[in-house]
Amino acid sequence: MTQSNGNEKIILKAIDIKKSYSLDKNLKLEVLKGISLEIFEGEILEIIGASGAGKSTLLHILGTIDKPDEGELYFDSINLLKLKDEEISKFRNQHIGFVFQFHHLLPEFTALENVVIPMMITGKTFDECKTRAMELLDYVGLSHRLNHKPSELSGGELQRVAIARALANNPKIIFADEPTGNLDSKNSKAIIELIKNLNQELNQTFVIVTHNPDLVEIANRVREIIDGIVV
Repeated sequence: MTQSNGNEKIILKAIDIKKSYSLDKNLKLEVLKGISLEIFEGEILEIIGASGAGKSTLLHILGTIDKPDEGELYFDSINLLKLKDEEISKFRNQHIGFVFQFHHLLPEFTALENVVIPMMITGKTFDECKTRAMELLDYVGLSHRLNHKPSELSGGELQRVAIARALANNPKIIFADEPTGNLDSKNSKAIIELIKNLNQELNQTFVIVTHNPDLVEIANRVREIIDGIVV
């Protein structure tokens, strides 16, 4: 595990996050039982835990995809949980990137187009978006695959496109949920190296849920969820 970079600027702060799901009228499953967490600019924070511990649930709440039952979530001084749905969507598009175990690329569009789309949503011109998308795909080693659709790409290439897409709008944080979980060992190592380079060269902040010990090795900090709390 790498050492902390000493940068103490907090960019996201979760306070007493609780989340439960109703199994039936009389039974609730408590998944998160009061989690508080700070995310520092420029770090790789890894979240580990057993299957079903609530890792992905926490990641989705931190990334504003889901809402907790209770708690607060601050970006700078803004409590994100107080924002309206439209404001949250705008915030998420401008400041947060996502990489999932399964790439979730749009199958009818090329690699280039998949990276362009998040930028166009912000109102930029196609030419602006295309230039940046080409730069990002070149950075992740896919300048020769710009016009290939997802069905024509390998698993490792698909995940590289997904990472380029996550970077499209210069996010403050990239949340990654098992980003190597669907890859063989060779492609997994390549993705880990890419994440490490993005962190070191671009100071990109990552919050990663993983079971992969090789991915944990590049973290600045590791937090484990046990019985709905962070230890």
